[in-house]
Amino acid sequence: MPFTALNSRMVQATVAPGQRMYSQRGAMLAYRGEVHFTPNIQGGQGGVGSMIGRRIAGEATPLMTVEVPAGQTATVMFGHGGHHVHVVDLTGETLYVEADRLLAFDGSLQQGTMFMGSQGGVMGMVRGQVTGQGLFTTTLKGVGSAAVMAHGGVIELPITPQRPVHVDPQAYVAHRGDVRNKLSTALGWRDMVGRGSGEAFQLELSGQGTVYVQASEEKL
Repeated sequence: MPFTALNSRMVQATVAPGQRMYSQRGAMLAYRGEVHFTPNIQGGQGGVGSMIGRRIAGEATPLMTVEVPAGQTATVMFGHGGHHVHVVDLTGETLYVEADRLLAFDGSLQQGTMFMGSQGGVMGMVRGQVTGQGLFTTTLKGVGSAAVMAHGGVIELPITPQRPVHVDPQAYVAHRGDVRNKLSTALGWRDMVGRGSGEAFQLELSGQGTVYVQASEEKL
């Protein structure tokens, strides 16, 4: 169920019988055909146990289920808050993204929660606190598409073992693949005397995968 970009801030998805989508509540802008929207108390795929884990982790942004009746096909348009929307197509790998950045995603994707320390040790946990993202992040795994939100548009930067990527933590949107992330310091003499750029921390991502970076340091 790939998304089609209508413009930089809106996407459209075709929903067929037997298919299911999840989106943030209030993200539906318009639709054609007969569509059923229902609140999803479990927060997507993963069952009650996964839902409880996300609530404890603070990663339980309210979702709604999007479905059509048997024999029907519909198109649904999504957007939220005027944010830029970027589509990520997954082919079996895992996407790591904050719950509040998820606009909509395929019901075929398995949603879960990951402890930040598992990909970056102590510095992974410190990163969550410094960036305001907390100690947990949402994961989507499988084959399907997800639409994520950002400020000012998104670029994709490849991560390879030979070429890690350093990102301003406030500009980070999401990443996928076999990637380790940690917070590194760029503290120099200017920072110590209060005359630096203010970017004393950088998010270092290494391994094999992709990181998504927004053209802004503003949080959603």
